[in-house]
Amino acid sequence: MAEKRDYYEVLGVSKTAGEDEIKSAYRKLAKKYHPDLNPGNAEAEAKFKEVNEAYAVLSDSEKRARYDQFGTADPQAGFGGAGGFSGGFSGTGFEDIFENIFGGAFGGGGRRSNGPERGRDLRVDIDLTFEEAAFGVKKEINLTREESCDECGGSGAAKGTTAETCQTCHGTGQIRTTQNTVFGSFSSSQQCSVCHGSGKIIRTPCKKCAGKGRIRRSRRISVNVPAGIDNGQAITLRGEGEQGRRGGAAGDLYVYFTVKPHKLFKRSGSDIYLEIAVSFANAALGAEITVPTLEENIKYKIPEGTQPGTVFRLRGKGIKRLGGSDRGDMYVTVGVDVPRKLTAKQKDLLRAFDQSVSGQETTEKKRGIFGGK
Repeated sequence: MAEKRDYYEVLGVSKTAGEDEIKSAYRKLAKKYHPDLNPGNAEAEAKFKEVNEAYAVLSDSEKRARYDQFGTADPQAGFGGAGGFSGGFSGTGFEDIFENIFGGAFGGGGRRSNGPERGRDLRVDIDLTFEEAAFGVKKEINLTREESCDECGGSGAAKGTTAETCQTCHGTGQIRTTQNTVFGSFSSSQQCSVCHGSGKIIRTPCKKCAGKGRIRRSRRISVNVPAGIDNGQAITLRGEGEQGRRGGAAGDLYVYFTVKPHKLFKRSGSDIYLEIAVSFANAALGAEITVPTLEENIKYKIPEGTQPGTVFRLRGKGIKRLGGSDRGDMYVTVGVDVPRKLTAKQKDLLRAFDQSVSGQETTEKKRGIFGGK
């Protein structure tokens, strides 16, 4: 008989591992190799048994102490025969261990599959203009979702009839089987093939929903888009998803937004940015310019000698902060509009101006370097 693998190695823990670490490792591996998740997989079944054998020993302080003393030899050599540890698997011993750890997470836990079931969450996508996202808007959307059949009230049975309890699974929706192995008895549950997990048999199905108890229906829903929503953000409409089954809560509707870019403004959070070009004369002499905002055009005085790339801040002219009452700011970057075509006279004037400015700049530089007056 081949020597068994080291139990610590099986669970992937060290020999100094505590109870919580051993338990956590067991949970992970037992889920991975559970027969319900690996139907017909002989290798997974073997690993599942090996994992449970290791846990049955390492989770028991006395058995673990004896195992640490005798090492990885065959259990008969150190425990006086297989009966020395078989109690961890026979009868309901292993089942209790598994259910205590997983709380019935698998079919073997005996949970009813025909209890209340929450409805599915749904998602819709809405396109918004830059202004709609900034100020908020009300949108109407068409939503198709599953709802309880209004003809049979969701039972699936025709009016005047009722669904019968499935005699195969006795209304549980699950068929439980027990497999006896050399390591003990293993129980597992599978969905009842007769009632398909519902626990009910419908002899006379509702004609409107064909016995499903649910129909697909289109609804028109109003969505209040909050001011300040940004591209890629979403809001949740509670209970607007698909209706639950067997009295379960309805799912939610997630509404995601795509904001179209603006031809003038760019956005960063609640602040907006604008580039505006002014003439060379206005930049040099200073002027009152017209600045577009999200609501209206406003007048703004730029000072004399404004340089290209200068940024002015207009407080409160940005976008309302999502969920708040204040607004972001608007940042205006000034650029100089250079004319592409000039008349001969305009060129001469510019040359003369450039010469006068250049001479002035040279004088100023000399003064700065030599400290002259």
